[in-house]
Amino acid sequence: MIEGVQIIPLRTILDERGMVRHMMRTTDPHFSEFGEIYFSVIFPGAIKAWHVHRKMELNYAVISGNIKLVLYDARKDSQTQGELQEIFMGEDNYVLVKVPPHVVNGFTGVGGEKAIVANCATIPHDPDEIERFDPFDPTIGYEWGIRHG
Repeated sequence: MIEGVQIIPLRTILDERGMVRHMMRTTDPHFSEFGEIYFSVIFPGAIKAWHVHRKMELNYAVISGNIKLVLYDARKDSQTQGELQEIFMGEDNYVLVKVPPHVVNGFTGVGGEKAIVANCATIPHDPDEIERFDPFDPTIGYEWGIRHG
């Protein structure tokens, strides 16, 4: 596991009318601050990667569908520098994943339907504090395809 990354199980309350899925409250021990919340829709097999935030802490939850979130620790001062971490999350594993600043991240839609990813970010979006990379960047060297067998 990458240093500073947290995976927090989230609660689903189901009854005959439907369900409520919790994501984050200001009283949660893992809450730090609120900047904005936004939703990213990803289609099956599509890749949204790589990007890294210099200031923003990400708080991802997948409210519909499933994704594979991939993290790469590029921080020079980290004990887990150079490590990759895969987290499958969504309807089948409803969790919140906290991603600290300077951890490179991206995700791909898995399964046969689009996924809706919520991010409760600690600061409002600022295009000057984000850096983007090609999903097939050889520096990271991650293979996005399905591993069979």
